Amino acid sequence: MESVNVLFRLAVLGTLLTLSACASPPSSVPDIKLYVFHCGNIEVRDVSVFSPGVNQGQPKTLTDSCYLIRHPKGDLIWDAGLADQLGPQGQEFYDGLFYMSMPTPLLAQLQAIGVQPEDIEWLGLSHFHSDHTGNANLFTQATLLLQQEEYEAAFGAQAREYGFDPDSYSQFNADNSQPLQGDHDLFGDGRVVIKRAIGHTPGHQMLYLDMPKSGPILLSGDLYHFTSNREHQRVPSFNFSKEQTLDSMKHMEDFIDRTGAQLWIQHDKEQNADIRHAPAFYQ
Repeated sequence: MESVNVLFRLAVLGTLLTLSACASPPSSVPDIKLYVFHCGNIEVRDVSVFSPGVNQGQPKTLTDSCYLIRHPKGDLIWDAGLADQLGPQGQEFYDGLFYMSMPTPLLAQLQAIGVQPEDIEWLGLSHFHSDHTGNANLFTQATLLLQQEEYEAAFGAQAREYGFDPDSYSQFNADNSQPLQGDHDLFGDGRVVIKRAIGHTPGHQMLYLDMPKSGPILLSGDLYHFTSNREHQRVPSFNFSKEQTLDSMKHMEDFIDRTGAQLWIQHDKEQNADIRHAPAFYQ
C-alpha cells in the first residue's frame, strides 16, 4: 500500500511540474535594451548641400543621434556624436556652412543611466565624419567595429581628404580595431547586425536591431539625413560615391521590405522628436 501512495505522489508531482513548465516557458529571446542619446545640434545654412539643386540657400536644423545597445553578451555604442567639448555655445564649420553645438555631454547622459565609458565592450561607427566620431576617444576600452574600406581611409595618410578628423579617434589603431568584410552579426543571434552600406564614405555601415518587444529597427547612419531625401533618393554633393550610395539605398530599402524594419534616420530632427530618449529605453 505504501508503494502505491509513493507512486501516486510522484505522479501528481510530475503533473504539477509539467503544468508549471507550460505556464512559464523559458524565453530564448535575449534581454536587449536600446537607449537613444541626443548627441548634438547641426544648423545647416544651405540644405541643398544634402540635396543638390533642391532648396538652394534654405536653412535646416538637423539633430545628431547616438545609441547604446545593451545585450546579455556585451554593450555596444553606435556612433559617438559631436564632441562634448563643443558645448552649448557651439562652433561654425566649413566656412559657416554648419553651426554645430552639443548642449548635453554624451558622458553625462551615459552616467545618468549608470554607465561608464570604460564599461563598453564595442564601439561601432557608421562612418568617420566628425559628427559621428566626436566622442570616440571616450571608449578606449572598447573594440572599434568598422568596414575594411573605412579603416583604410580613416587610418591612412589622407584621412582628412575624406572629411575625417583623426584627432577625434586618435586612441584607436590596429590593436583595438576590428575591420569587417561586409555584414557582421555581433553576438551571433541575429539581434544586433552591422549592415554594409557604402557610398556616403568608403566604408559606410548601418545597424540592424531585432528588438524583442519593439520589433526590427534599422539605424540609418548617413544613408539618408532626413525623410525627404529618402523619399526622393537624393544623394548629398559631398558623398564619396553617388553610384555606390544609390546601390546601398536600393539594397537597404529591399532589406526593409523583407524585414519590416522601422528606419530611424539619425539626423532627422522631426522624426527623432517622436523617439524616446534616455533615460527611457526600448526593448
